[in-house]
Amino acid sequence: MKEIIFINSHPIQYFAPLYKYLNEHGVKTKAWYGSDESIKGGMDKQFGAEVKWDIPLLQGYEYEFFKNYSWKPSHFNGFFGLISLGMIKRLFSMPKSVIIVHGWHYFSHLIVLLTGSALGHTICLRCEMPQNQEMLKTGWKQSLKKLGLKYLLFPRINYFLNIGTQNRLFYKSYGIDDKKIIFCPYSVDNDRFGAERASYAPKLQEIRTSMGIAEIDKVILYSGKYITKKRPLDLLKAYIKLNKPNCWLLMVGEGELRADMEVLIKEHGLNKVILTGFINQSKISEFYAISDVFVMCSTIGETWGLSINEAMNFDLPLVVSDQTGSAGDLVKEGVNGYTFETANVDELAVKLNKLLYQQQLSWSITSQQIVNEYSYATIARNMAQITG
Repeated sequence: MKEIIFINSHPIQYFAPLYKYLNEHGVKTKAWYGSDESIKGGMDKQFGAEVKWDIPLLQGYEYEFFKNYSWKPSHFNGFFGLISLGMIKRLFSMPKSVIIVHGWHYFSHLIVLLTGSALGHTICLRCEMPQNQEMLKTGWKQSLKKLGLKYLLFPRINYFLNIGTQNRLFYKSYGIDDKKIIFCPYSVDNDRFGAERASYAPKLQEIRTSMGIAEIDKVILYSGKYITKKRPLDLLKAYIKLNKPNCWLLMVGEGELRADMEVLIKEHGLNKVILTGFINQSKISEFYAISDVFVMCSTIGETWGLSINEAMNFDLPLVVSDQTGSAGDLVKEGVNGYTFETANVDELAVKLNKLLYQQQLSWSITSQQIVNEYSYATIARNMAQITG
């Protein structure tokens, strides 16, 4: 069985537990990183806050950090922010392996994708690109990208690991054969979140009371950065239109739009809206546990939305914008939630009202049942096609 090496920009809180899981279940896995910024901690430019993740990011698997030769070193600094030439050198000397590269958006990643298969390695691409977002992009840069992918990059890839339906459609739009596309869904650590859901179950009202939330009150939850891509102001405006006295809005996150959100909250006297600031992974489950619905209202650039997976582990119903990459996979319309037209605040308010106050969901399949398939176990099972 060939060894698997994942290539990432930096240790990521959603990916590191996957590598640990794979090793624990007999799939020899390593990770190569171009940056250790998430380990050292520091200013996250989008959160606008100091961030250091408080779950283990380097446990249960082998890893290596490679020297970055960039003149502007950071995974926040675009394509030339990561230039890890040592990765290329290593490809020449190591045994033939399965190399899984997360996207082509850094110099290091692209050069591995372009050279790896020529050296006898099995090269796999796991990108996030959803086809419904790609179709909205125009201009000469987009045309140039399409040519580069079709004629330069994709012919050098052995397998394409799709994270969901729209990502699969993206690969199919380039004529990729079905046999080369393998479902490796975007997932979170379902086991951890399941255990945390159970641990919080006896103390839900205690937590609510500590925040001033009554037992009969409804709680809408948002979890994400306060940035333009995620459109948090849309949810605030929809909440105002909903206009229910016993309804709370918890907005877990931080970012550059906080000031605009605070202005809107003050103008409308919204005393049941809480902007939490940055909440780390060890504390996030508390907010999922006490909520009644999870909302994501993102636009183009939200290629999946893994906080939706987290919320589904608490069996929360969903209201998700139609441009969010995972909407078609994780939201079963009228069953475990609703989608709405991105940026349509009126429709978002209507869908929240239907879900919270009219209870118009069939629940013929639950959020928990759906997300069970978007799991590390599914990834391990499907990757056997590559490593076997």
